[in-house]
Amino acid sequence: MNLLFENSKIKGKVILSGTLHESPVLLKDKTLYKFIWVLSGEIELDVDHQPVVLKAGQLLTLSHLHHLEFLRVDGEYLSLLFNSNFYCIYGNDHEVSCNGLLFHGSSHIVVFDLSDEERRKIDTLTGIMCEKFASRDHLQEEMLRVLLKRFIILCTRAAENRQGVRQENGMQFETIRKFYVLVDTHFKEKKQVQEYADMLNKSPKTLANLLSVYQQPSAIRVIHNRIQAEAERLLLYSTKSSKEIALLLGFEDQTTFSRFFKNATGLSTTEYRKKNKNTTENAGIDKLPTK
Repeated sequence: MNLLFENSKIKGKVILSGTLHESPVLLKDKTLYKFIWVLSGEIELDVDHQPVVLKAGQLLTLSHLHHLEFLRVDGEYLSLLFNSNFYCIYGNDHEVSCNGLLFHGSSHIVVFDLSDEERRKIDTLTGIMCEKFASRDHLQEEMLRVLLKRFIILCTRAAENRQGVRQENGMQFETIRKFYVLVDTHFKEKKQVQEYADMLNKSPKTLANLLSVYQQPSAIRVIHNRIQAEAERLLLYSTKSSKEIALLLGFEDQTTFSRFFKNATGLSTTEYRKKNKNTTENAGIDKLPTK
């Protein structure tokens, strides 16, 4: 199954697929946000050069920045994909509050186990979606957008529940979510905790306490993880030199960037690129998914 709706005027698209591993065009599309969940069996993925095994009842969320490859498919799964032209999670943050929670630019992978009730709701939503993909009328696009929004809200609530978010502490967690969004937006030019605390109208100590309560990495670790993730992507999936990458990421010079990267990964940029070169070149060729 590979159901697609596309508005060619605004280049907006939404896809519901059970065969994403057989769609190289979609896998190479760097505009798509992705939900992937396993119905039965398990699948093995490579996300930003990290192995991820999803089992039945587990759901994964990926931003448009993540590089995805299917290594093995031993079961059934579904994927729901969309781009910002179809539904903008930034412009509609007040509706779904998923940015910085379900979707962010670090290489930290968001995976959670779905409860029976959550699986039932997802099954119901995707069932209705299938009907709307087949319904070619003037309301089709808006109905699909509404259903996608409901799907995102369902996953946002599930993720918040895993973090222990309740009505009485919702504003605290909202500060953490906004911190992740700010880091995603400004990590190239702002690298100090104080700068983000100021934008949140919080003290660095208050921010640190909030992150600790919800068992999140420290503020400086969140910032460094985002920089590291971008550096690794540029080293793996571009031909830019270390000097060019240092400038893109807002470092004063190549030496400062090289020192940061070596401290973060234990490898120099040259060693990192060389170590991963062969597997990156062979991705999708030697590792073919099976069913």
